[in-house]
Amino acid sequence: MVLAALAALLHVYIFVLESVLWTTPRARSVFGTTSDEAEATRSLAFNQGFYNLFLAIVTGIGVVLVIADHHAVGSALVVAGTASMLAAAVVLFASDATKRRPATTQGALPLLSLIALAIAAAV
Repeated sequence: MVLAALAALLHVYIFVLESVLWTTPRARSVFGTTSDEAEATRSLAFNQGFYNLFLAIVTGIGVVLVIADHHAVGSALVVAGTASMLAAAVVLFASDATKRRPATTQGALPLLSLIALAIAAAV
């Protein structure tokens, strides 16, 4: 659950960068965009950021439910959230060779979370 919670927090951070700070120097540095590119893609980034937030919320609710001893529902939500995070990272990794490092960063915690859940389920 710790790995899933960290994945959720990372995706909240991505939400903030994409939906709130997209045109700032910090976000432009993280995503490698120019000021003009950031302005031109602002509405797309705003929307994409909310996808990341929704995945974080689903995962976070799942973590809370598992901690509250509602393992079946909580685990299902954690799997749905982290698997979607991982799938998005795989798409980014496969679609743009210049984005492989951020894709790996975005996908590592969800992948580790899913592995840990699979191990826990097998025990």
